[in-house]
Amino acid sequence: MKKILMSIFIIGLAAQSCTKVNENVYDKYPASEFYSTPAGADDALANVYAKITGSWGSNYAGRDNCWYDLNSFSADEQVIPHRNTGDWQLDFAQLYTHTELPTLGIINNTWNWAYSCIYSANLAVAQLTSAKADPAKIAEARVMRAWLYYLLIDDFGDVPFYTDNNTNLSKITQTPRLTIYNFVVNELKTNVDQLSETRGGAYYGRFNKWAGYMALAKVYLNAGVYTGTPQWEACLAACNKVASGGFTLHPATANAGSPLGNTYYDLFGNVCPNDETIFALYITENVVSGNIYTIRSLNSANGTALIGFNGWNGTIIPGDFYDKYNAADIRRKQFLVGPQAGGVTYTETVSSLIDPGAAPNEGIRDVKFFPVPPADASGESNDFPVYRFADVLLMQAECNVRMGNVAAAAPFLNQVRNRAGLSNIAAPTLQNIYDERGFELNMEGHRRQDMIRFGTFLQPHGAAPNIVPASPSYMQLFPIPTAALNANTTLKQNPGYPN
Repeated sequence: MKKILMSIFIIGLAAQSCTKVNENVYDKYPASEFYSTPAGADDALANVYAKITGSWGSNYAGRDNCWYDLNSFSADEQVIPHRNTGDWQLDFAQLYTHTELPTLGIINNTWNWAYSCIYSANLAVAQLTSAKADPAKIAEARVMRAWLYYLLIDDFGDVPFYTDNNTNLSKITQTPRLTIYNFVVNELKTNVDQLSETRGGAYYGRFNKWAGYMALAKVYLNAGVYTGTPQWEACLAACNKVASGGFTLHPATANAGSPLGNTYYDLFGNVCPNDETIFALYITENVVSGNIYTIRSLNSANGTALIGFNGWNGTIIPGDFYDKYNAADIRRKQFLVGPQAGGVTYTETVSSLIDPGAAPNEGIRDVKFFPVPPADASGESNDFPVYRFADVLLMQAECNVRMGNVAAAAPFLNQVRNRAGLSNIAAPTLQNIYDERGFELNMEGHRRQDMIRFGTFLQPHGAAPNIVPASPSYMQLFPIPTAALNANTTLKQNPGYPN
């Protein structure tokens, strides 16, 4: 695995004599020269990728309290209850129960993280453009920036928009979601074909051509939400472009050497397999961020028995979500319920999420990202798959069904089902595809977006006695963080929320 990490060494050399001192200064490297070189261009890009991966409170995924948590806990697939022992902040349960307010720290962290990344992307575009760098590297920076704006409008709707860092950020007004959507689509369409077609190697964890088309497919997939006008044909065309990159589903076969007994779970291990992975975050505990998702779920005693150190006793899987899985589905192996190693018994029923909170062993646990070394009590080194080919197949199925081509949709859906050990569906419905997306992509950050697109996000969800009632429509967007409103008085709060 290669990473585009670059260090610039500064060398000072002085030549002296009794009568004259001549000094050659080597600590000035003109940007126009440095960023025009392959190493310099990669350095500019590395600054953006480092921000995307991030770390505690400022990251796409892996660590906590930022983008992944905001978009995962507001859906129906996972929640961290407050514990009746006093453990765990209420933020996660408030997202799950749709009772969050603009002061919520995870909302503010996500906003700040996205704009920090965009600032770095703007800088990279400016540096590379000014230096007349390799057009493919300039395109890569522009694609990253477009992707980040897509994430912002998905979460917040109308947001401040700028592409020049020489801007007074405290006075930028919000740009309509539709305008930013059009910018994102145009940037991706203009630049993705200039990206490298290389998979893996130096392009592991980077936007190559296939990851660029994947981003475009995702934007088109949700165009109806963003603009009111669906773009199913355009989404399918972008998916077909990704598929032309030669991706396949990673095999799922019995594997006694795997903690979960199947090669399917290679997808969530140390290095995401090149056959299926389109874009991943490179993670190494205490070196490049970290992955907390299994350790955050396990109880202390169970964690010690399974992985050698205490779990945090946090994330659980709601019973109604778990119950939808077929008993024969290999993906069900990621869940722990009932008696476990370490003398722990996890119950499916959870008595309370917020007040007084759940008892310590209540709730189903998830070990999809079973820890790989280096690992310790603060996390593990599992890379995070942002986009996989299984997602492409499910998008191809969805687009075909939405366009009335049910027969054409079936092979795409059934490839994913068959790998999981399930039988074919001859005439898939949107419900079949929605369910399959939940089964296949849980814990990977896609569920909130899927629920909004399929019209289920506002519906009641949860398992008794923790049924979350129907939510008002404005909650399909998160509130603009209070801190952002205070810093920029031109911003307007999203409808329905207090300032």
